[in-house]
Amino acid sequence: MRHRPSALRSPSVGLVDVGSLVRSLDWLLLTAAAALVAYGLWAIGGITRFDVPGSPDYFVNRQAIAAALGVVGMVVAILIPPSFYQRHWRFIYGGTIGVMLFVFVFAEAVRGSKRWIDLGPFQLQPSEFGKTFFVLAIAGFLVERGRRVGELGTVAAAVGLGLVPMGLVFMQPDLGTALVYGAALMAVLFLAGVRWLHLVVLAVTTVVLVTSVLWVLPAAGVAVLKPYQTARLTGFTNPASDPSGLTYNVTQSRTAVGAGGLSGRGVEGASQTRLDYLPEHATDFVFASFAEQRGFVGTSILLLLYLLVVWRGLRVVTVAGDLYGAVVAGGIVFAFLFQVFVNVGMTMGIAPVTGIPLPYVTVGGSSMVANLVAIGVLQAIHARGLDERRR
Repeated sequence: MRHRPSALRSPSVGLVDVGSLVRSLDWLLLTAAAALVAYGLWAIGGITRFDVPGSPDYFVNRQAIAAALGVVGMVVAILIPPSFYQRHWRFIYGGTIGVMLFVFVFAEAVRGSKRWIDLGPFQLQPSEFGKTFFVLAIAGFLVERGRRVGELGTVAAAVGLGLVPMGLVFMQPDLGTALVYGAALMAVLFLAGVRWLHLVVLAVTTVVLVTSVLWVLPAAGVAVLKPYQTARLTGFTNPASDPSGLTYNVTQSRTAVGAGGLSGRGVEGASQTRLDYLPEHATDFVFASFAEQRGFVGTSILLLLYLLVVWRGLRVVTVAGDLYGAVVAGGIVFAFLFQVFVNVGMTMGIAPVTGIPLPYVTVGGSSMVANLVAIGVLQAIHARGLDERRR
C-alpha cells in the first residue's frame, strides 16, 4: 500500500516537470524563430510566385510543410535533456558519419552533387542536420576530457574528429556546408577552453591550406576544387573581371539588391527575379531577390530578426547549467551567424559565393527543419539551466 501514493503522484510529477520546462523556455527566442519562419514563408511566396506556371504557391506550400515538421522536431529537441547528448556523443558522431557515408556512396548525383536522400516527395539533406549533430558530438568529446582540453593532443584529436565529416561534405561536393562545420569547430574549441596559442596555430594552418588549395596546388597541376568552385572563389577577388560569365551571378545579384531601393519594387516589378535574370533566386541568392522586392525596409526587418535570435542564443550560453550546454549553445549560434553573414555577404559581393543557405528563407526543407531543431536544442539548454539556477 505504501507504493500506491507514489504511483499516483508520478503522473502529477510528470506534469509539473513539463510545466516547469515550459515556464523556463526563452519565449523571446521562440517568438523570434516563429517570426523568422513566418517572414521567410511570406518572402518565398513572392520570390517563387512565377517559378511554377499555374502553381504560384508550389514552393511556399512545400516550405510550410517543412516548417510544420520542423516544429515537431523542435518540440522533441526541447524534451530531450542536453545531458543525453553529452553521454551519447559517440553514437551521435558515428551516426552522422554513417549517414554521410551512405549519401556519398548510394545517393544519386543531382547537378554533379551527392547531397540528398530521395524520400519520394521530399529530399533529405543529412549535412544540414549534421551542423547541429557535429556541434553536439565535438562538444561532448572536449567536455569529457575536462582539463586535458588545453593539451595539444586533445586539440589535435578534436580537429581530427571534425575533419572527417567536413571532408565527407566537401567531397559531395558542398564547400559551403564544409565551411559552416569549420566555423562551428572553431567556436566549440574556443568555448571549451582551448589555449589561444593552439587556436592561432589552427588559424594559420587554415590560411595556408586555403592558399594551397586555391593557388599553390592548381599551379602545380593538382586541382582540389571543382572548376566552378575555383571560379566562384577566385572571381570574388576580381568581381569585374567577367561580368557576363565568371561573375555573372554576383553582378546580377548586386543589381537586384541595388534596384530594391528603400521600399522595394514589389513582386510584379522585380524584373531581376520575375524574369529570371538572377540565377538561383530562391536558394543561393534569395536575399538579393528579397531585397529587390521589399527593399531596405524589408531586409532590415529580416536582419533584425536574425540579430534577435543571435542575441537570445548568446544569452543561452550564459544561462546554461554546465560547460557542455554553454559550448553547444555557442557552437550552434556561431554557425547560425556564420551562415547569415556569408549568404548575405555573397549577394552583395563582400563574401565569396559558396552555396550556403539563408536560414528560414532559402527554399529547402532540410534547412528549415534542421534550423528549427537547433532552436529546440537551445531551448532545452536554456530551460534546464534556468531551472537549475532557480533550485
